[in-house]
Amino acid sequence: MSLEMIPAARPIIGEDERVAVDRVLASGMVAQGPEVKAFEAEFAEHLVQGRECVAVNSGTSGLHLGLLAAGIGPGDEVIVPSFTFAATGNSVALTGATPVFADIEPDFFCLDPASVAAAVTERTRAIMPVHLYGHPANMPALQEIADEHGLMVFEDAAQAHGASLDGKRVGTFGTFGMFSLYPTKNMTSGEGGMVSCADGEIARRVRLLRNQGMERQYANELVGLNNRMTDIHAAIGRVQLTKVDAWTQRRQENAAFLDANLQGVTTPPVAAGAVHVYHQYTIRIPGAAGAERDRVVTALREEHQVGSGVYYPIPNHRLESLKGYAPGLQLPETERAAAEVISLPVHPSLTPEHLERIVTAVNTVVVKAGA
Repeated sequence: MSLEMIPAARPIIGEDERVAVDRVLASGMVAQGPEVKAFEAEFAEHLVQGRECVAVNSGTSGLHLGLLAAGIGPGDEVIVPSFTFAATGNSVALTGATPVFADIEPDFFCLDPASVAAAVTERTRAIMPVHLYGHPANMPALQEIADEHGLMVFEDAAQAHGASLDGKRVGTFGTFGMFSLYPTKNMTSGEGGMVSCADGEIARRVRLLRNQGMERQYANELVGLNNRMTDIHAAIGRVQLTKVDAWTQRRQENAAFLDANLQGVTTPPVAAGAVHVYHQYTIRIPGAAGAERDRVVTALREEHQVGSGVYYPIPNHRLESLKGYAPGLQLPETERAAAEVISLPVHPSLTPEHLERIVTAVNTVVVKAGA
């Protein structure tokens, strides 16, 4: 009898979400309407300490509109990590500004303040850390650099719903923060994004930009986009918001089990004062880099039916789409992470039996690999 495949990630959509969608469909109000407004208010209260929030149709849209609302454009530079999903650098490039790639801290996979400080030029307008895998970036150190040079700070919190540092939630540090609501994130709206805003003017500009530059119909104030969220998606998000705390606790418990039982690998440390929400549980296998790492991923899948992921095998500064912004750039910790990391399942749908299988599979494969 073949084993069930344990997926690397799995969206959790249940009867509550289906009922919410049916309610919206029955109402006849399916575009941006009362569900979106309610979702924005509930998200603000639940996850970002009451900061005003604006819902959009994707996380990438949230970054793009946040940057535009903050005045980022041609001639500006924004310092970002290279070790992240391409949407971070893409969003800067889409404004006409230049993404400037900095290196990461090896333990937490987030922007290294020393590398950021070295990347500041007279054209730098902002720093945009990513709270990668659900672990908060070193915001105090990054804010100190920003203050020294008169820069803004933005947050890519796509993977970090509910994460915090020293009691302060991610999404509340910068001029804006962006949360993705893609299906495999810690909570979803089916597709979507949420922008948390430091003040009313930034929020107003994001609202204008998402809706063709209009606050009142046909009274366009600026050139905008159609990046609205539908009430269907908002209804799903509202239900998920009631469940995300319990799911986060499960992720943290699953991560603790792996921490205690995996052998021969480097498990993800957590910084002092940080709350990690484990969008991904990312390990390193010493000595198993590049092709050897990929063989481990294949063995987990084919020999043990354990899914895993490599996030991210090609750093942004080497992507065909973005490498023109960083010719000849050397980011050693980014390159090392891209060659070594493997993300294991910790999603809330895992059973104790699944977790035991993951541990057995990893420990067996790592020993066989001779790492």
